[in-house]
Amino acid sequence: MLALRFESSHPKTDEERILPLINVVFLLLIYIMLAGKLAAVDPFLTEPPRSASEGTTRMNEVVVYVGADGSVALNGVVLNRTELQSAIARYGGLQTVLLKADGSTPAVRVVAVTDLLGAAGVEKIDLLTLPEGR
Repeated sequence: MLALRFESSHPKTDEERILPLINVVFLLLIYIMLAGKLAAVDPFLTEPPRSASEGTTRMNEVVVYVGADGSVALNGVVLNRTELQSAIARYGGLQTVLLKADGSTPAVRVVAVTDLLGAAGVEKIDLLTLPEGR
């Protein structure tokens, strides 16, 4: 006859109970780091105007930022207007530029930047907006 011996269960220590939790937390952290998408940070605070129409978001395009105070940036680098025009001209034959302007920026400043982009050879300018109601 075969006798099975079971060892008495002893209470687990705090370290033994928390180890699986630590493992799960680290696995979640690694998953989030690998699967997460990092977004580029704007060079200055811009709150785009609201729009009733919805458009598609495109990645890896040239983005021009216009701040509420009239400051201008290209792909996250703050420039003055003459530097912006020469930087756009260096891209050579840009079809489309995304324009992200602060909603409180006077329209005159935005139009001045669009004129500058047109003079640099940009054919189409897409104004980035937020959907209405957000």
